[in-house]
Amino acid sequence: MNDVLQLACELVARPSITPDDAGCQPLIAQRLQAVGFSIESLRFGDVDNLWATHGSGDGPVLVLLGHTDVVPPGPREAWASDPFVAEIRDGVLYGRGVADMKGSVAAFVIALERFVAAHPQHAGTVALLLTSDEEGDAIDGVRKVADVFRARGQRIDWCITGEPSSRHALGDLLRVGRRGSLSATLTVRGVQGHVAYPEKARNPIHQALPALAELAARQWDQGFETFPPTRLQISNIHAGTGANNVIPGELQVLFNLRYNPHWTAGALEAECEAVLRAHALDYAIHWHRSGEPFYTPQGSLRAAARKVLATFAGAAPEESTGGGTSDARFIAPLGAQCIEIGPVNASIHQVNEQVRVEDLQQLPALYLELMETLLLG
Repeated sequence: MNDVLQLACELVARPSITPDDAGCQPLIAQRLQAVGFSIESLRFGDVDNLWATHGSGDGPVLVLLGHTDVVPPGPREAWASDPFVAEIRDGVLYGRGVADMKGSVAAFVIALERFVAAHPQHAGTVALLLTSDEEGDAIDGVRKVADVFRARGQRIDWCITGEPSSRHALGDLLRVGRRGSLSATLTVRGVQGHVAYPEKARNPIHQALPALAELAARQWDQGFETFPPTRLQISNIHAGTGANNVIPGELQVLFNLRYNPHWTAGALEAECEAVLRAHALDYAIHWHRSGEPFYTPQGSLRAAARKVLATFAGAAPEESTGGGTSDARFIAPLGAQCIEIGPVNASIHQVNEQVRVEDLQQLPALYLELMETLLLG
């Protein structure tokens, strides 16, 4: 095995089911400290965060952003091999996290080691930021670290996240933004009663349906730049005692909005609650702001990434703002330009998660060329 494969396998062997880092970050910290990086561990609650930096001065700050936690593997018997023992079969590396995103993390480390070995007096700062709270609640991870950075005045000019973004071949997609995510838990209060005497009760299901239909059918916008239109999806509705002759006294609804930069979370909350009030509902609502949308316009970072990815993929990448959310949503508000580049995402969170060995072997060189293009010109 070469160096990136070896490190990826070592990381997979640590069963870091979120938010447990399971020793991944100490392993990485030891390697980077040995080549001159300054290491800071930031632990909040049960979450480990690692901040490793090399360089100083007034030059630009380039951050590689990733996570060491993984989702649970599911039934072990459903896997063709142990999910926490990386195995290569027919040119493919299998194991939980190899694509999302221990493969990218391993490639980050190897690329950083090569960069400082080749350019010990480089301009600016290169840094690695890792968390064990990306797949979970994302409360004590990069969100909390970003608050620390904001208080310190820590500047970040460029951020490259190693999320598995490629579609069919390494480097065929460059993610330049992500939608925001806003979730709601809505409780509509009624009056419980017998279905034979509806005049003595108030059915919260009947009362809420017109409002929910209006919210679900609304066309919020036409999209923004390469972002799709904002959409609201109802994910769960629950009411009743289980008996078919009882009008429920309460209805609970879960819904989520994925939104583009036309909106802020606060504006969407106000719009939704205006609809609920217009339908005279007796309600309570709890909002959870997962993160605002971010978008990196054309500039030095996108230009460098486009050039490098074209070399590796053989053609200019698609530049996209699709997908779910990533931790870059917490770094972008610090003033950073953010992009996402990583391996093919076809198997993430699935049984027999995998990444092509050839792709993983190319990743350190890809990240290294990006660093050299940005910091060395």
